[in-house]
Amino acid sequence: MEKQNEVKMKRKVFILHEIYGVNDFIKMQAEAYSNANTSVECISLYSDNKIFPYEQEQQAYAYYINKIGFDTPLEQLTERILGARSHYDEVLLIGFSVGATLAWRLSTLPLQGIVCVYGSRIRQYLDVIPSCPTLVILPRDEKSFNVHALKETLGTLPLVHTSQYQGHHGFMDCNNSNYCYKSYLQAQNEISQFFEDINYASA
Repeated sequence: MEKQNEVKMKRKVFILHEIYGVNDFIKMQAEAYSNANTSVECISLYSDNKIFPYEQEQQAYAYYINKIGFDTPLEQLTERILGARSHYDEVLLIGFSVGATLAWRLSTLPLQGIVCVYGSRIRQYLDVIPSCPTLVILPRDEKSFNVHALKETLGTLPLVHTSQYQGHHGFMDCNNSNYCYKSYLQAQNEISQFFEDINYASA
């Protein structure tokens, strides 16, 4: 009986990538959260598993906006996530950049937790009210909008915790020109603690 309970308590974590695809940074994130009780899966939003180098940021952005967008993936992602709910006791979602905005839009699903890392387009979907614990991690500065104003707005929502760290968009990625080691460590620790707190709450 104890063995059955142990299997049932296993956790699934889905990771949604940035415009660059499932690159080394996303794979490193998967390794960071994978353990005996946690299965981690990186979902490629690109049907051909395309990966863009950082030097092609503009091309990657144009490809994502024109070929993928923020609406088309939702149905397939919802189906995949709900499917996992029948096999795992806990299902969590982490998204980075465009993946974070998608994660935010999926936060009304019956999940145990959502992490959104520098999802700048979240500001366009503030009608979404997460139904599960949601951690939003933002950089100190964004060139396209007022991050502090977004943080203030998100701070009024129940179940949403928002943190800001020194640096710019991409500060967690050691291969990104905006990488900030100190902020990366702080954010990584906060995400891990967020997962631990969810685990403790559901125990």
